Amino acid sequence: MTVISSTKNLEALSFTLVAEFDAGVERVWQIWEDPRQLERWWGPPTYPATFDGFDFQPGGKAAYYMTGPDGTKARGWWRFTAVQAPNQLEFDEGFADEDGDPVEDVGTAHATVTLEDLGGRARMTIMSTFESEEQMEEMVKMGMEEGMKEAAGQIDAMLAEHSHA
Repeated sequence: MTVISSTKNLEALSFTLVAEFDAGVERVWQIWEDPRQLERWWGPPTYPATFDGFDFQPGGKAAYYMTGPDGTKARGWWRFTAVQAPNQLEFDEGFADEDGDPVEDVGTAHATVTLEDLGGRARMTIMSTFESEEQMEEMVKMGMEEGMKEAAGQIDAMLAEHSHA
Protein backbone atom coordinates (compact mmCIF):
# COMPACT_ATOMS: atom_id res chain seq x y z
CA MET A 1 0.00 0.00 0.00
CA THR A 2 1.38 3.34 -1.01
CA VAL A 3 -0.69 5.39 1.42
CA ILE A 4 1.63 6.53 4.22
CA SER A 5 -0.95 8.36 6.32
CA SER A 6 -4.35 9.94 6.39
CA THR A 7 -5.03 12.57 9.00
CA LYS A 8 -8.27 14.27 10.01
CA ASN A 9 -7.82 17.61 11.75
CA LEU A 10 -11.15 18.98 12.97
CA GLU A 11 -9.64 22.23 14.25
CA ALA A 12 -8.10 23.01 10.86
CA LEU A 13 -11.14 21.49 9.08
CA SER A 14 -8.77 19.45 6.98
CA PHE A 15 -8.18 15.92 5.81
CA THR A 16 -4.71 15.03 4.51
CA LEU A 17 -3.67 11.93 2.61
CA VAL A 18 0.04 11.22 2.00
CA ALA A 19 1.16 8.55 -0.45
CA GLU A 20 4.52 7.63 -1.98
CA PHE A 21 5.17 6.05 -5.35
CA ASP A 22 8.02 4.33 -7.17
CA ALA A 23 7.83 6.84 -10.00
CA GLY A 24 9.15 10.30 -10.72
CA VAL A 25 7.18 13.47 -9.97
CA GLU A 26 6.56 14.14 -13.69
CA ARG A 27 5.00 10.69 -14.13
CA VAL A 28 2.76 11.08 -11.07
CA TRP A 29 1.72 14.54 -12.33
CA GLN A 30 0.33 12.85 -15.46
CA ILE A 31 -2.27 10.95 -13.40
CA TRP A 32 -3.76 14.40 -12.57
CA GLU A 33 -3.40 16.18 -15.92
CA ASP A 34 -4.73 13.36 -18.13
CA PRO A 35 -8.45 12.73 -17.54
CA ARG A 36 -8.23 9.19 -18.97
CA GLN A 37 -5.59 8.31 -16.35
CA LEU A 38 -7.50 10.16 -13.64
CA GLU A 39 -10.54 8.02 -14.41
CA ARG A 40 -8.56 4.90 -13.61
CA TRP A 41 -8.00 5.86 -9.99
CA TRP A 42 -10.21 8.79 -8.92
CA GLY A 43 -12.98 7.09 -7.04
CA PRO A 44 -12.72 3.78 -5.20
CA PRO A 45 -12.75 0.53 -7.22
CA THR A 46 -16.49 0.06 -6.71
CA TYR A 47 -17.27 3.67 -7.77
CA PRO A 48 -15.19 4.34 -10.91
CA ALA A 49 -15.07 7.93 -12.15
CA THR A 50 -15.82 9.22 -15.64
CA PHE A 51 -14.71 12.76 -16.52
CA ASP A 52 -16.99 14.35 -19.09
CA GLY A 53 -15.40 17.79 -18.90
CA PHE A 54 -11.75 18.65 -18.18
CA ASP A 55 -10.10 22.07 -18.65
CA PHE A 56 -6.78 21.72 -16.82
CA GLN A 57 -5.75 25.34 -16.23
CA PRO A 58 -6.34 28.00 -13.56
CA GLY A 59 -10.00 29.01 -13.81
CA GLY A 60 -10.78 25.83 -15.76
CA LYS A 61 -13.37 23.32 -14.66
CA ALA A 62 -13.70 19.56 -14.54
CA ALA A 63 -16.95 17.62 -14.37
CA TYR A 64 -17.20 13.97 -13.47
CA TYR A 65 -19.46 11.29 -12.13
CA MET A 66 -18.79 8.11 -10.19
CA THR A 67 -20.93 5.10 -11.06
CA GLY A 68 -21.90 2.88 -8.15
CA PRO A 69 -22.37 -0.90 -8.23
CA ASP A 70 -26.13 -0.39 -8.67
CA GLY A 71 -25.66 2.00 -11.61
CA THR A 72 -26.39 5.21 -9.69
CA LYS A 73 -24.25 8.17 -10.63
CA ALA A 74 -22.77 10.58 -8.09
CA ARG A 75 -21.72 13.78 -9.85
CA GLY A 76 -18.97 16.15 -8.84
CA TRP A 77 -17.19 19.25 -10.10
CA TRP A 78 -13.75 20.84 -9.73
CA ARG A 79 -12.66 24.41 -10.42
CA PHE A 80 -8.88 24.65 -10.81
CA THR A 81 -7.43 27.59 -8.86
CA ALA A 82 -3.70 26.88 -9.34
CA VAL A 83 -1.76 24.61 -11.70
CA GLN A 84 2.01 24.56 -11.25
CA ALA A 85 3.34 21.54 -13.14
CA PRO A 86 4.66 19.18 -11.93
CA ASN A 87 4.56 20.09 -8.23
CA GLN A 88 1.31 21.70 -7.17
CA LEU A 89 -2.34 21.72 -8.09
CA GLU A 90 -5.25 23.35 -6.29
CA PHE A 91 -8.96 23.13 -6.92
CA ASP A 92 -12.31 23.85 -5.33
CA GLU A 93 -14.64 20.87 -5.43
CA GLY A 94 -18.16 19.88 -4.64
CA PHE A 95 -21.14 17.76 -5.59
CA ALA A 96 -23.16 18.41 -8.72
CA ASP A 97 -26.77 17.75 -9.67
CA GLU A 98 -27.94 15.81 -12.74
CA ASP A 99 -27.20 18.83 -14.96
CA GLY A 100 -23.69 19.19 -13.57
CA ASP A 101 -24.54 22.34 -11.58
CA PRO A 102 -23.03 22.69 -8.10
CA VAL A 103 -25.20 21.47 -5.21
CA GLU A 104 -24.90 24.52 -2.94
CA ASP A 105 -26.21 23.08 0.32
CA VAL A 106 -23.37 20.56 0.53
CA GLY A 107 -20.81 23.34 0.32
CA THR A 108 -17.42 23.54 -1.32
CA ALA A 109 -14.15 21.95 -0.27
CA HIS A 110 -10.68 23.04 -1.41
CA ALA A 111 -8.02 20.52 -2.40
CA THR A 112 -4.28 21.15 -2.55
CA VAL A 113 -2.15 18.47 -4.22
CA THR A 114 1.61 18.66 -3.69
CA LEU A 115 4.15 16.39 -5.38
CA GLU A 116 7.67 16.17 -3.95
CA ASP A 117 10.70 14.45 -5.47
CA LEU A 118 12.24 11.91 -3.09
CA GLY A 119 15.19 11.07 -5.31
CA GLY A 120 13.35 9.30 -8.10
CA ARG A 121 10.30 8.46 -6.00
CA ALA A 122 7.40 10.82 -5.54
CA ARG A 123 5.48 11.83 -2.43
CA MET A 124 1.94 13.02 -3.09
CA THR A 125 0.08 14.97 -0.43
CA ILE A 126 -3.61 15.72 -0.96
CA MET A 127 -5.06 18.14 1.59
CA SER A 128 -8.77 18.87 1.54
CA THR A 129 -10.11 21.76 3.60
CA PHE A 130 -13.76 22.28 4.41
CA GLU A 131 -16.06 25.22 5.11
CA SER A 132 -17.41 23.88 8.38
CA GLU A 133 -17.13 21.07 10.90
CA GLU A 134 -20.58 19.85 9.81
CA GLN A 135 -19.50 19.60 6.18
CA MET A 136 -16.32 17.76 7.13
CA GLU A 137 -18.19 15.32 9.38
CA GLU A 138 -20.70 14.68 6.60
CA MET A 139 -17.88 13.85 4.16
CA VAL A 140 -16.26 11.52 6.68
CA LYS A 141 -19.63 9.81 7.24
CA MET A 142 -19.96 9.33 3.49
CA GLY A 143 -16.69 7.40 3.53
CA MET A 144 -14.35 10.01 2.10
CA GLU A 145 -11.30 8.80 4.05
CA GLU A 146 -11.74 5.15 3.12
CA GLY A 147 -12.62 6.08 -0.45
CA MET A 148 -9.53 8.24 -0.88
CA LYS A 149 -7.30 5.46 0.46
CA GLU A 150 -8.87 2.91 -1.88
CA ALA A 151 -8.61 5.31 -4.81
CA ALA A 152 -4.93 6.08 -4.14
CA GLY A 153 -4.31 2.35 -3.74
CA GLN A 154 -5.06 1.92 -7.45
CA ILE A 155 -2.27 4.26 -8.58
CA ASP A 156 0.66 1.83 -8.14
CA ALA A 157 -0.65 -0.62 -10.74
CA MET A 158 -1.13 2.21 -13.24
CA LEU A 159 2.39 3.56 -12.70
CA ALA A 160 3.88 0.08 -13.01
CA GLU A 161 2.22 -0.43 -16.42
CA HIS A 162 3.70 2.73 -17.88
CA SER A 163 7.19 2.29 -16.48
CA HIS A 164 7.61 -0.77 -18.73
CA ALA A 165 6.32 0.99 -21.82
